Amino acid sequence: MPVITISEVHQVCKTALEKHGALPWIAESVAHAVAKNESRHNRICGLYYLQSYCQQLVSGRVVKDAEPIVTLPKPGFVSVDAKFGFAQPAFARALPTAINAARENGTASLAIGHSHTCTSLGYFTEQLARQDLIAIGFTNSSPIVAPPGGKIRTIGTNPVAFSVPDGNGGIAMQFDQSTTVVALGKITMAKEAGEPIPEGWALDEFGQPTTDPHKALAGSLVSAGGYKGWGFGLMAELLTAGLTGGIASQFVKPLKAPQGEPHDLGQFFLLIDPANAEHFYERCQQVADLVSQDEGTRLPGQFIQELTEVDVPESLWALALDLSQGPK
Repeated sequence: MPVITISEVHQVCKTALEKHGALPWIAESVAHAVAKNESRHNRICGLYYLQSYCQQLVSGRVVKDAEPIVTLPKPGFVSVDAKFGFAQPAFARALPTAINAARENGTASLAIGHSHTCTSLGYFTEQLARQDLIAIGFTNSSPIVAPPGGKIRTIGTNPVAFSVPDGNGGIAMQFDQSTTVVALGKITMAKEAGEPIPEGWALDEFGQPTTDPHKALAGSLVSAGGYKGWGFGLMAELLTAGLTGGIASQFVKPLKAPQGEPHDLGQFFLLIDPANAEHFYERCQQVADLVSQDEGTRLPGQFIQELTEVDVPESLWALALDLSQGPK
């Protein structure tokens, strides 16, 4: 596999997005997210999505020149209408207002509605944590999860992300995970590679366990921990569909379909300023020390490292370079 620098990933993605119609500032915001995810080995939310972004810019599923509207209905509630554009630039426009609201009020929420899929939630919560704010994020997606004991796909993988600052501009703890056993992208990547999936990830259309990714995509994914993960998925659903202006998962069309209606999704974030909690960082360190008593154990995300170059499958990089030449 060719070894590609993260800066080159960023530039190729930005060029590709601009060539397919995105305004430069929008392309920069999305390309930064793609490159960041590649630097963390999160290919599902990185280059894997570039082709879909470009196709949907051309078809209009995502508005190429959307100008997000940021409002402050209440001192601790920041609202953003993404205007059916990408989630990343909508978040970027709202970030200063959300940070100020959290610092002034102790807590604040940020609701982004009418947006494209945000892919990696942790990309957003980490930015807040690096501003010394505790951040929790939620989003919903196209329906692929049935209730425990059921077969009708009702909600999406509906991930939750949590980022904790270390008080020095870094990250003390971070996780970003779907509320299903595995993210949908792992299933689609297995299908494309012609590989089976482990039993326990998904059910077929008849509600039976399957290791065939084709049958899994025709059926449903399994909630992590059964009804417990299902509850967290519903929590994410109500917060995002209910508080952002986006639609419920049941009505979201397939996220990577080249054409169709805009995603119209929502992302909801809770921001907490720990500045007034006298013992917060002391307790964070205490917990980190307790967790790491066993060799090889640590808090999730405790030692986040960013690669400066990554191995990229030859076919995927060839596709990215082709996209950077513009629509065919």
